[in-house]
Amino acid sequence: MPYSDSEKPGDPAAGVIIRKAGRAGRITLAKPKALNALDHQMALAIEAALDAWAKDEGVEIVVIDALGEKAFCAGGDIAALYRAGKEGDFLPGRRFFADEYRLNRTIARYEKPYVALMDGIVMGGGVGLSAHGDHRIVTERSMVAMPECGIGLIPDVGGTLVLGEAPGRLGEYLGLTGFRMKAADAILAGFADHCLPSSEIPRAIARLEETGDPRAIEALFETPEEGILASRREMIDRFFAAPDAAAILAALEADGSDFAAETARSIRRGSPLSAAVTLELVRAARADPTIETALAREYRYTFRAQEKGDFLEGTRAVVIDKDRSPQWPEKRIEDLSRERVEAMLATLGDDELSF
Repeated sequence: MPYSDSEKPGDPAAGVIIRKAGRAGRITLAKPKALNALDHQMALAIEAALDAWAKDEGVEIVVIDALGEKAFCAGGDIAALYRAGKEGDFLPGRRFFADEYRLNRTIARYEKPYVALMDGIVMGGGVGLSAHGDHRIVTERSMVAMPECGIGLIPDVGGTLVLGEAPGRLGEYLGLTGFRMKAADAILAGFADHCLPSSEIPRAIARLEETGDPRAIEALFETPEEGILASRREMIDRFFAAPDAAAILAALEADGSDFAAETARSIRRGSPLSAAVTLELVRAARADPTIETALAREYRYTFRAQEKGDFLEGTRAVVIDKDRSPQWPEKRIEDLSRERVEAMLATLGDDELSF
């Protein structure tokens, strides 16, 4: 059985501790040295626990947190996917993404309160474990981002849906630049609901375990320090309303302001293919805001990402060799053909993601 239903903590060797405590089902990511990166077995274990707790009348609430002060979850364990992909074995990556996305959908559709304590770094897969919950809580130490374009991926795990539902054009901006949000910005953009002092996390968990009621911790919330995004909304909405990524860059690079110049540099650092696809997927999710369709569209890209996308080169440059100098097949977004974008998002036929 991949999880423990006793009052005692589970085995942290698997990377996640799963148990019941009081009225709560408790999930604790337990790989602090790896910034609690989510791997395939962790995703399967969490899914199994959620399925069991959905039928368990003794579990009234689910609470997820993580060990360590640096990260809630800094993303997926992409180094393993890189190694398999370099050997021409794309199946492990495809299976991981499919099962991870099914977990994201389970969280989004869960019928019991799901509380995520997003202390520290929250990126990629960490967003998938938190942003689809009912109660998303950040702290003064939180840093939330979707930086996947920098490694040749796209904001996935249902991230395109969260980005698509962000106010104005924040979704396009956050997806293409990987901007790192602190607490106030994460709340503004719809990745979080409330801010809690990190020192109050133990008290908050104790109250949730005792009561099974998310309202029990409302008195612990605080107003976070002012963010950056609110003051940039007018510029972001103006630049990122352009029809495609090349037009966005052209507008930014013609502007001359410090904000426009830095934003253009941030986009240029990422994969041109990823930027173009991200823009399409965020706008598609805005037009059709359901978790299942967002995940299915994302899977079309990630299914192909190792074999036909820029994922292996991006991971090499950022995670493996760490030279931060990826050699993308297309040097500039302006060099990217429409056919390449469409090919990455074409239907997968029998391999389409199912739930």
